[in-house]
Amino acid sequence: MQKRMGEAVARVARKVNETVENKTDSLDLADCKLMTFPIGIYKVMRNVTEGIHLITLANNELKSLTGKFIITFNQLQELNLEGNYLHRLPEEIKTLLHLKAINLSKNKFRHFPEQLTALKTLETINLEENEISDVPVEKLASMESLRSVNLKLNPLNEEVRAIARPLIKFDLLVSPEGAQAAPQV
Repeated sequence: MQKRMGEAVARVARKVNETVENKTDSLDLADCKLMTFPIGIYKVMRNVTEGIHLITLANNELKSLTGKFIITFNQLQELNLEGNYLHRLPEEIKTLLHLKAINLSKNKFRHFPEQLTALKTLETINLEENEISDVPVEKLASMESLRSVNLKLNPLNEEVRAIARPLIKFDLLVSPEGAQAAPQV
């Protein structure tokens, strides 16, 4: 077990160092078995956070995201949090004024994260395969940049299905009624 933990820490350190040394605009920490965002990364990356536009934290074990994470990486344009255990977002998410795409698929959201409706630049929201039944359709309809909302494999209520289509001007992806996500192994 300790050997695997050591390998995971080394993988995170290697990926962070690559981002810092190469001054790339992305940080990919997918599949690193992270339960939280490592605090040490803030220090290591303090001189390059403004240039980070894409962060991938997919397929980890994150249960929450901190306000400090959002404030530190405030220039994000794309955030991929697919395949974690998130059930809410911090209020600070509203401060991501450049965010264009967020992937929250395969998490544990029971409620649509309404803070996202405050983001004027947001074009794509992916909430596929969560546990969401109600959606703020009117708020989403007023988002001028929004192009696509993926709500496939969510137990959406009938009201959402009925009122959404006439109100929206973006692509709303939903599963056929009664479709279920495949059981996770």
